[in-house]
Amino acid sequence: MTSLKRLSFELIDIQRDPPPGVSAGPIDEKDIYIWEAIIVGPKDTPYEGGVFKLLINFPENYPFRPPKIIFTTKIFHPNISNKGEICLDILRDRWSAGLTITPVLLSITSLLSDPNPNDPLVPQIAILYKTNKELYEETARKWTLDYASAS
Repeated sequence: MTSLKRLSFELIDIQRDPPPGVSAGPIDEKDIYIWEAIIVGPKDTPYEGGVFKLLINFPENYPFRPPKIIFTTKIFHPNISNKGEICLDILRDRWSAGLTITPVLLSITSLLSDPNPNDPLVPQIAILYKTNKELYEETARKWTLDYASAS
């Protein structure tokens, strides 16, 4: 089965050489299709100091279909819904079987550093980002302290 081999390879890869501020692996060693990832909020963003958990569900036809990834930690972001859904092109129409979970998680980290208010999942937050970035950042920092604090 292609997906099992591929996921085993990706697991070894991310454990051997994890990208900065990111970790991931199966929640239960009996099911390689369901992972938890942790992303540390990027420096110089309102998410700095936060530890964000994500749930990754790999489909059985992975890598030909993208994984379903949601934030399980609440976050204030124009591209992440209150249910944790992520608006990111590589998780939808720009998916490629050549992608692995490492660059996908790095793209999500990059989205925290550089939101895309022109393709929002939460229009109200996108409007705030565009019209009052200071209040947006203040609110995002507060949510990070309230919901993603490492302590």
